[in-house]
Amino acid sequence: MDGGTRIRNIVFDVGGVLLRFDGRLFARPYVKDDTDAELLDAALFSSPFWLLLDAGAISEETMERIAADTLPERLRSALHECFAGWHNRQPVIAETNELAIRLHEKGYGCYILSNAGTRFSRLKDRIPSLPCMDGWVASAFERIMKPDPAIYLTLCERYGLRPEECLFVDDNIANVRGAEVAGMMGHLFVGADELECHLRELGVEA
Repeated sequence: MDGGTRIRNIVFDVGGVLLRFDGRLFARPYVKDDTDAELLDAALFSSPFWLLLDAGAISEETMERIAADTLPERLRSALHECFAGWHNRQPVIAETNELAIRLHEKGYGCYILSNAGTRFSRLKDRIPSLPCMDGWVASAFERIMKPDPAIYLTLCERYGLRPEECLFVDDNIANVRGAEVAGMMGHLFVGADELECHLRELGVEA
C-alpha cells in the first residue's frame, strides 16, 4: 500500500462472508434425505446456469425450468418450494456482521459487493449489518460479475470511493484478484478473527 494511502472503506462479499451459501443446506428441508438434497443442489445452486442467474442473463423462471428438466418428476414440487424460499434459510455469519457494525461505528465506510441475482433485493434483509452498510452493488442489476474489475469500479464510481482506499473481502481468490486489478486491496476471507487481525496490520481498528 502507498505510504500516503490508508484504508477508509471495507467492501464485503455476502455468500461465505456475511451469510453462508450452502445449496445442500438450503435443499435439505424440502426433501426426504441427503441424496435428494444433493440432487436439488446440483440442479439449482451448483448448476453452471446459476452463474447466468447471478449475471442477470436469465430470469428466475428460466432457472427453475432448467433445473426441473434435470430432475425426476418426484422432485419437481420440492424444487419449486426450495427455489421460492431458500433465501430465508441462509445462516448468518455473526462474527463478520459484528465486525462490520463495529467498523461502521468507528467511522469506516462499509459496502457490499456481491455476485447475486435480482433476488438480492429481498435476500439482503437477512444481513444483520445491512443498516450499517453505506451502499451495495449486486451483479444481476449491473450485468457485470466479479472478478471483472468493472464491477468494483462501478461500486467506487457510484459511491464516490477511491479504489486505493478500499479493502475488498471475499472468500473466492479470483474475486480478490479482480479487486486488486481494479486498484483495491484484497483480503481472502477465512474467518472474522483473521480479517480483524489483517485490518489491524493495515491500521484499521474496530
